[in-house]
Amino acid sequence: MSKHLLTLDDDSLDSQLLQAPGVALLDFWAEWCAPCKMLLPTVHELADLYAGEVRVATINADQNPKSAEQFSVRGLPTLVILRNGKEVDRVVGTQSKTRLAALLDRYLTTSP
Repeated sequence: MSKHLLTLDDDSLDSQLLQAPGVALLDFWAEWCAPCKMLLPTVHELADLYAGEVRVATINADQNPKSAEQFSVRGLPTLVILRNGKEVDRVVGTQSKTRLAALLDRYLTTSP
């Protein structure tokens, strides 16, 4: 369990990520979703690896339908990359740590 991983809900998403500067990774998941559970250790690793550089958060799509609708989540897991509160990229389905790290690195090293 990563101490750097944020757990958000419909009420905290705006203040924790959408109004925050910098790069963020938001993982939409659900309890019944086996691929989501497979991806969770990778999300924890990324939270530790990018501590202080990227805000990494999870949000349960079933318990937070407003946020899932706001981001037009149609499949799980959905990982949304934000920069300065705006979506810049997304991937759906399980992803390797290497692929996700490459995406985060791209947005950390390019200008907005």
